[in-house]
Amino acid sequence: MRSVTTAPLLALFVAAALPLSFTPALAQQQGGERPPAAVTVETMQPQALTLTSTLPGRVRASAVAEVRPQVNGIITERHFKEGTMVEEGDLLYTIDATTYEAAVAQAEAQLSASQAQQRAALRDFDRVSSLSTRGVTSQQAVDEATSARDTADAQVVMSEAALRSAQINLDHTEIRARLSGRIGLSDISRGALVTASQPTPLTTIRKLDRVYVDVTQSAAELLAWRRGTALDEETTGEVKLTLADGAPFSQPGHLTAAEPHVDEQTGVIVLRIEFPNPDMLLLPGMYVQVEMPTAQLEDVYLVPQEAVTRDRRGNPTTWVVNADNVVEVRPLTILQDRGSDWVVSEGLNPGDRVVVEGLQKAGPGATVAPSERTAETSTDTSAEAATATDGDAATATE
Repeated sequence: MRSVTTAPLLALFVAAALPLSFTPALAQQQGGERPPAAVTVETMQPQALTLTSTLPGRVRASAVAEVRPQVNGIITERHFKEGTMVEEGDLLYTIDATTYEAAVAQAEAQLSASQAQQRAALRDFDRVSSLSTRGVTSQQAVDEATSARDTADAQVVMSEAALRSAQINLDHTEIRARLSGRIGLSDISRGALVTASQPTPLTTIRKLDRVYVDVTQSAAELLAWRRGTALDEETTGEVKLTLADGAPFSQPGHLTAAEPHVDEQTGVIVLRIEFPNPDMLLLPGMYVQVEMPTAQLEDVYLVPQEAVTRDRRGNPTTWVVNADNVVEVRPLTILQDRGSDWVVSEGLNPGDRVVVEGLQKAGPGATVAPSERTAETSTDTSAEAATATDGDAATATE
């Protein structure tokens, strides 16, 4: 019984130990050093860049004229089509002129009467003056004749002024454009009673061939303008504009003025930028964003955003492949983003190769097989990412 029991146990021990004795041999047959991981790199070179700041703003017309009547009366005719272009001096409205025509006629009659009195006073003065030279009249008579002549002259001047005033009121019954531009909707219809200098305008004319965009910028950024590394107000360069739908505006703008006052509540200053608007695409009140140059920098780098990671403290870093094809970690100083790149001022040297693809295949201190990124590589990578995204979306739909 003892020998029968021991034999199976011995066989089981030998069978269990046999694979263990063969494991190192199999490892040597299958083993070998792991080849370097393939990564894609992009060589960095310093360049000069203009930093920009994206600011929100509102469009304003370069000139606005609210049309109001200067005399009282009934609107008898409207002479323009709403929403069209008008030129300075174009007739817009006509007010009933009957009363003002009568006033002009009355003023003309008064002027004629004053001129007649003037002529009579002048004849009396000449007659008295002639008698005075011969000594047959008193000095009092001469003084009275002189006073009457001067009074008649003054009366003529007053009558002429009254006629001019009546004529001006008559001319104001024709309301004309004081500005060339696009006219808006009419708030008054034919037959409506209007009054001089009423608070509600009849319509509004806006000059839109050139428009202003008012934006706000913080006082801290304004201080940077005053320092040596920042652009001054005269050399800010071209300003780009983005429409409310995200489309870029084709015409560049220029900074024309800055409000010399900082808002005490918000700590911002208002900047005014002028844009040409030949197609009338920009309309007053429209919300836009402008990209304004703020500083000119030298020897900075544009690093692809996919090459930048964050450490545990949130500081930006990148992987650089050195001359021995070994991965190094470099901390970076990022100023701002530009499109798909980061603007980096510190942390890189000319000719450094940063890893843009294959981060998951290597690590700091690892030896890699770098290949330079080309335009075709970038296109293929984007296409693969788009295909993967479409596939995930299709899977989610199913």
